[in-house]
Amino acid sequence: MIPDVIKPGLEVLFCGINPGLVSEATGHHFARPGNRFWPALHLSGFTPRLFAPAEQLELLPLGLGITNVVARPSAKADELTIDELKAGGAELAEKVERYSPKVLAVLGVTVYRAAFGRKKAQVGPQDDTVGGARVWLLPNPSGLNAHWQLPALAEEFGRLKASL
Repeated sequence: MIPDVIKPGLEVLFCGINPGLVSEATGHHFARPGNRFWPALHLSGFTPRLFAPAEQLELLPLGLGITNVVARPSAKADELTIDELKAGGAELAEKVERYSPKVLAVLGVTVYRAAFGRKKAQVGPQDDTVGGARVWLLPNPSGLNAHWQLPALAEEFGRLKASL
């Protein structure tokens, strides 16, 4: 299990689906080389430079953190069961309530729909909250998500940044 990068009162808590196998092996979030999380974070203005996954704790002074809906690692997110996603959603809501970030940014529309029963959710700000935090859906930055290329990912991350 990869520890969360979290502390009370963050501006944004980014929430992945679950750790991939490379992340599990390294102990760092979004560690697979093809993952676009770190480049999108930088290109959107959240970080002053491109951070490597091993520098994940440097997000905390910037008011940013990372967690996952499900802690269990897998090669692909579609290996998770609906029960795991729903249980993870409940645990995530408790975590958000405990740490009180201003925004919960979920990285994956499909996982959000499954975990929280929001069948029509789309990328962008949501009307509902989770654990008292505003929710913003971002595309999954995995290299397996070919529908979203880095410029479009960075633009969506930038929309969130501009809203803060």
